[in-house]
Amino acid sequence: MRKIAIACDHGGYDLKEKIKKYIEDEKLGECVDFGTNSHDSCHYPTFGHKAAKAVASGECETGIVICTTGIGISIAANKVPGIRCALCSDPLSARMTRLHNDANMLAMGANIIGEGIAKEITKTFLTTEFSAEERHQKRVDMIEDIDA
Repeated sequence: MRKIAIACDHGGYDLKEKIKKYIEDEKLGECVDFGTNSHDSCHYPTFGHKAAKAVASGECETGIVICTTGIGISIAANKVPGIRCALCSDPLSARMTRLHNDANMLAMGANIIGEGIAKEITKTFLTTEFSAEERHQKRVDMIEDIDA
Protein backbone atom coordinates (compact mmCIF):
# COMPACT_ATOMS: atom_id res chain seq x y z
CA MET A 1 0.00 0.00 0.00
CA ARG A 2 1.38 3.41 -0.94
CA LYS A 3 2.58 5.73 1.80
CA ILE A 4 1.08 9.20 1.97
CA ALA A 5 2.84 11.93 3.94
CA ILE A 6 0.31 14.08 5.78
CA ALA A 7 0.93 17.22 7.81
CA CYS A 8 -0.76 20.35 9.06
CA ASP A 9 -0.52 23.31 11.38
CA HIS A 10 -2.93 24.01 14.23
CA GLY A 11 -5.47 25.52 11.80
CA GLY A 12 -5.58 22.32 9.76
CA TYR A 13 -5.43 19.81 12.61
CA ASP A 14 -9.11 18.79 12.68
CA LEU A 15 -9.32 18.37 8.90
CA LYS A 16 -6.03 16.43 8.82
CA GLU A 17 -7.40 13.94 11.32
CA LYS A 18 -10.61 13.49 9.29
CA ILE A 19 -8.68 13.08 6.02
CA LYS A 20 -6.32 10.53 7.61
CA LYS A 21 -9.28 8.44 8.75
CA TYR A 22 -10.94 8.78 5.34
CA ILE A 23 -7.80 7.64 3.50
CA GLU A 24 -7.44 4.63 5.75
CA ASP A 25 -11.17 3.74 5.72
CA GLU A 26 -11.26 3.95 1.91
CA LYS A 27 -7.97 2.02 1.62
CA LEU A 28 -6.45 4.81 -0.48
CA GLY A 29 -3.09 4.47 1.23
CA GLU A 30 -1.22 4.40 4.52
CA CYS A 31 -0.74 7.80 6.15
CA VAL A 32 2.60 8.80 7.62
CA ASP A 33 1.78 11.68 9.96
CA PHE A 34 4.36 14.47 10.23
CA GLY A 35 2.31 16.56 12.69
CA THR A 36 1.19 18.74 14.18
CA ASN A 37 -0.77 16.70 16.64
CA SER A 38 -2.77 19.31 18.53
CA HIS A 39 -4.52 22.66 18.31
CA ASP A 40 -1.54 24.39 19.95
CA SER A 41 -0.26 27.30 17.88
CA CYS A 42 2.65 26.25 15.67
CA HIS A 43 4.39 27.18 12.43
CA TYR A 44 3.17 25.62 9.16
CA PRO A 45 6.60 25.73 7.41
CA THR A 46 7.98 23.19 9.90
CA PHE A 47 5.34 20.58 9.15
CA GLY A 48 4.93 21.30 5.44
CA HIS A 49 8.69 20.95 5.00
CA LYS A 50 8.83 17.61 6.87
CA ALA A 51 6.09 16.10 4.69
CA ALA A 52 7.62 17.47 1.49
CA LYS A 53 11.05 16.06 2.35
CA ALA A 54 9.47 12.63 2.85
CA VAL A 55 7.91 12.81 -0.62
CA ALA A 56 11.04 14.18 -2.30
CA SER A 57 13.22 11.47 -0.72
CA GLY A 58 10.87 8.68 -1.81
CA GLU A 59 9.96 7.72 1.76
CA CYS A 60 6.37 8.54 0.79
CA GLU A 61 4.82 8.36 -2.69
CA THR A 62 2.72 11.49 -2.29
CA GLY A 63 1.66 13.97 0.35
CA ILE A 64 -1.18 16.07 1.69
CA VAL A 65 -0.66 19.27 3.68
CA ILE A 66 -3.33 21.39 5.36
CA CYS A 67 -3.35 24.79 7.02
CA THR A 68 -6.04 27.42 7.52
CA THR A 69 -5.99 28.57 3.87
CA GLY A 70 -3.61 26.03 2.33
CA ILE A 71 -1.51 28.87 0.96
CA GLY A 72 1.34 29.04 3.45
CA ILE A 73 1.86 25.33 3.80
CA SER A 74 1.82 24.85 0.00
CA ILE A 75 4.48 27.55 -0.38
CA ALA A 76 6.61 25.84 2.27
CA ALA A 77 6.23 22.42 0.61
CA ASN A 78 7.14 23.83 -2.80
CA LYS A 79 10.50 25.06 -1.46
CA VAL A 80 11.71 21.44 -1.41
CA PRO A 81 13.30 20.51 -4.76
CA GLY A 82 11.25 17.93 -6.62
CA ILE A 83 7.96 18.89 -5.02
CA ARG A 84 4.98 20.00 -7.08
CA CYS A 85 2.39 20.86 -4.45
CA ALA A 86 -0.95 22.09 -5.73
CA LEU A 87 -3.44 24.01 -3.62
CA CYS A 88 -6.88 22.67 -4.57
CA SER A 89 -10.33 23.75 -3.45
CA ASP A 90 -12.34 21.59 -5.85
CA PRO A 91 -12.13 18.10 -7.37
CA LEU A 92 -11.59 19.38 -10.92
CA SER A 93 -8.42 21.21 -9.89
CA ALA A 94 -7.21 18.07 -8.12
CA ARG A 95 -7.87 15.99 -11.24
CA MET A 96 -6.21 18.44 -13.60
CA THR A 97 -3.11 18.94 -11.48
CA ARG A 98 -2.52 15.20 -11.45
CA LEU A 99 -3.27 14.77 -15.18
CA HIS A 100 -1.26 17.74 -16.44
CA ASN A 101 1.26 18.68 -13.74
CA ASP A 102 2.00 15.31 -12.13
CA ALA A 103 1.60 17.09 -8.78
CA ASN A 104 3.04 14.94 -6.02
CA MET A 105 1.50 16.85 -3.13
CA LEU A 106 -1.93 18.28 -2.40
CA ALA A 107 -2.59 21.31 -0.20
CA MET A 108 -5.99 22.23 1.19
CA GLY A 109 -7.33 25.07 3.31
CA ALA A 110 -9.32 23.94 6.34
CA ASN A 111 -11.22 27.23 6.58
CA ILE A 112 -11.81 27.39 2.82
CA ILE A 113 -13.45 24.02 2.16
CA GLY A 114 -15.61 21.69 4.22
CA GLU A 115 -14.98 18.09 5.14
CA GLY A 116 -17.12 16.64 2.35
CA ILE A 117 -15.40 18.51 -0.47
CA ALA A 118 -12.01 17.84 1.14
CA LYS A 119 -12.72 14.10 0.95
CA GLU A 120 -13.75 14.39 -2.72
CA ILE A 121 -10.60 16.37 -3.52
CA THR A 122 -8.43 13.84 -1.68
CA LYS A 123 -9.96 10.84 -3.45
CA THR A 124 -9.68 12.54 -6.85
CA PHE A 125 -6.05 13.50 -6.23
CA LEU A 126 -5.07 10.04 -5.01
CA THR A 127 -6.86 8.10 -7.74
CA THR A 128 -5.94 10.20 -10.80
CA GLU A 129 -2.81 9.20 -12.68
CA PHE A 130 -0.51 11.54 -14.61
CA SER A 131 -1.47 11.53 -18.30
CA ALA A 132 2.19 11.32 -19.42
CA GLU A 133 1.21 13.01 -22.68
CA GLU A 134 4.30 14.39 -24.36
CA ARG A 135 3.33 18.05 -23.94
CA HIS A 136 2.58 17.59 -20.24
CA GLN A 137 5.74 15.58 -19.61
CA LYS A 138 7.78 18.31 -21.33
CA ARG A 139 6.31 20.92 -18.98
CA VAL A 140 6.95 18.80 -15.89
CA ASP A 141 10.52 18.29 -17.10
CA MET A 142 10.88 22.06 -17.47
CA ILE A 143 9.74 22.53 -13.86
CA GLU A 144 12.22 19.91 -12.69
CA ASP A 145 14.97 21.73 -14.61
CA ILE A 146 14.16 24.88 -12.63
CA ASP A 147 14.67 22.89 -9.40
CA ALA A 148 18.08 21.75 -10.63
